[in-house]
Formats: sequence, structure tokens, C-alpha cells
Amino acid sequence: MELPELSGKVALVTGASRGIGYGVAEALVARGDRVCITGRGEEALKESAEKLGADRVLAVAGKAHDLDHQAEAVERTMEVFGRVDYLVNNAGTNPVFGPIADLDLGVARKVFETNVVSALGFAQRTWHAWQKDNGGAIVNIASVAGVSASPFIGAYGISKAAMINLTLQLAHEFAPGVRVNAIAPAVVKTKFAQALYEGREAEAAAAYPLGRLGVPADIGGAAAFLTSDQADWITGQTLVVDGGIFLNAGVG
Repeated sequence: MELPELSGKVALVTGASRGIGYGVAEALVARGDRVCITGRGEEALKESAEKLGADRVLAVAGKAHDLDHQAEAVERTMEVFGRVDYLVNNAGTNPVFGPIADLDLGVARKVFETNVVSALGFAQRTWHAWQKDNGGAIVNIASVAGVSASPFIGAYGISKAAMINLTLQLAHEFAPGVRVNAIAPAVVKTKFAQALYEGREAEAAAAYPLGRLGVPADIGGAAAFLTSDQADWITGQTLVVDGGIFLNAGVG
């Protein structure tokens, strides 16, 4: 794609080698931001960086919950780009499917470590590295599973509810210089969510008033808005991006 003039702003997007994270990075690059993307797979991350524009995108591979990786990602962003205005916490995992009564507590800890604790760790590091003195914005990618009961993905839903509350805490503590918001997507067509619609996409999409499942660009656009000047008086909010699926919860 033809890249626009640089905006002067820099973002760090976790879990961005594919799916929602890639969609967010793509939206930010498209408006002129420089971006550091992270992810577990080094080769996939490198390929994504090249597709986005190697002169504007830095790739730092590692596991989101690893403290050394968190430090490296923020330090490299500061070294290469000199600032980190925006953080988008997208890295997440959901390795278990089944009733919560039988949930392995070790798995639950892993889900929280990746989905919640890592987001806090990245927020702390970007705050101290740049945002505390210079301002900025944070967007946490939560889920509709965090605002309603989610049978068979209970651990994931609980972790996303925690991320929504983390958003509130950070928004309160990081104000007025840093705005912190969350996005709660419904089913988005990614490899991560494939089990929820594979082989039955038309049936799954039929439940949505807007007639389709989400795509990464839908979330990328929302993240671009929440990190823009147009959202300058918005903080502590969770934007539900769900194709209208919650409308079906009404009476009648």
C-alpha cells in the first residue's frame, strides 16, 4: 500500500503478527504512525512487518507474559523510534474449551497471565518510558465475553472482564495525560476465533443484525479512533464492536 506522510506518533501493538493485532497495526500505519509489533512467531512477525512497511514497522518477537520480552519491546521502540505514544494490548490466549466447573486452575492462571497481567506489564513500561511525561493513549482489546456469560470459554471471559476493569483502573490513575479505553469485539474472522465459525460461517453470521462476522479491519478502525484526537475526551470506556449481536438480547 502507498504509505502516507509520517504522523510523528508511535504505537506498540502486542500480538500483531496476524488477526486483530495485525488489523490494528495496519490501521495505524495507514494514518502515518510508526509501529512496533510483537508476537510469538519470529518468522510470521517478520513477514507481517515487511507487508506493513519495514521502514515504519519494528518487529520484536517474544511471549507477551515474559517480563524480559516486555522490557525489550518497549526499549527497542524507544531506541528505534524515540517515543511510544500509543499502546494496544491485543495479545491473548484461550487454550481451553469446556465447563468452568472442570477448569484446570493451572490453565486459568496461564490465561490470566497472558491476557491480563501482561497487559498491565506493558502499560507500566510504556507509562514509565514515555507516557508519564508526554501523554498518549492505551487501548485494551477485551471481548464481549467479558461483558456477558460465555459458556465453555469461561476462563477467557473472566480474564476479559478483568481487562475491562484494568482499563478503568489505568484510566483513573493515568489521567489526565493518558487516555485508556477498551474494545470488546464479538466474533471476528481470525485464526484465533476459527473454531467458533469454521464450517458454519453463514449460520453464525445470521445471528448478527448487520449480517456478517467481524473482520480485523473493524477493530483496527475502532482502535485508530480511540487513539486519535477525535477521541480526546474519551477515557475509561469499553467500546462494544459486535455487529449488533447484543441487540438480540432484548425482550420480544
